[in-house]
Amino acid sequence: MDFFQSQESLTGIQWILRAIVSFFFLLFVAKFMGQRSLSQLRLLDYIIALIIGNIIAHPLSDPELGLKGSMITMTVLVLLYLAGVFLSLKWGTFRKFVEAPPFPLIENGEIISQGLNRARINIDILLTELRKEKIEDPKKVSLALWEPNGTISFFMNPQYQAVTPSDLHIETKAFHYPTTIIKEGKIDHNELNRIGKDELWLINTIRNTYNLDVKEILLATIDQNDHIKFFLHIS
Repeated sequence: MDFFQSQESLTGIQWILRAIVSFFFLLFVAKFMGQRSLSQLRLLDYIIALIIGNIIAHPLSDPELGLKGSMITMTVLVLLYLAGVFLSLKWGTFRKFVEAPPFPLIENGEIISQGLNRARINIDILLTELRKEKIEDPKKVSLALWEPNGTISFFMNPQYQAVTPSDLHIETKAFHYPTTIIKEGKIDHNELNRIGKDELWLINTIRNTYNLDVKEILLATIDQNDHIKFFLHIS
């Protein structure tokens, strides 16, 4: 465990061990922090990501810095981060401080300059976000909101919204998400059991109906009518 401590120099193996320990420690930290910190970058997430990155980077490049101190510091910071997340959920004043409520950038087709200044973006960035949403004219937007995580939510003027079956009073079938039963030639037994099927049924169905072997299939899904769709390995 000498690679944990500060030293004048490290051997190649000790550098490798430091990298491995740091990688799995960061993996554990990210898992412990939860999906929120991975899926969106808000103020608290940005701060913790910036600090942790700097803390763990130095011991991986400087042999005179030990890993132990960095890992303790990171653990304390993660606990502070989780406390901040908890406070933002329970204390409205703190939540408003770290996660400001959304504010408009476009209202009734008019671009709000004050909103752009508050978000610290220019008109080119707004136009880029409009293009991403396939909106060619800001006049078609009833409301565009700048969200706390730096994204923009667009709400189209009803006049320019796509017509839905509900608008035409057309009855539609209930939505059913297909179940994945084979991935990369391997059967997902948990999903099979969940829909009341077994491995023998699946193998026989694939062989007798489609004349295929499970290992030939890259992906297979099944719908509520037991209809199987599959994609084959293509070399």
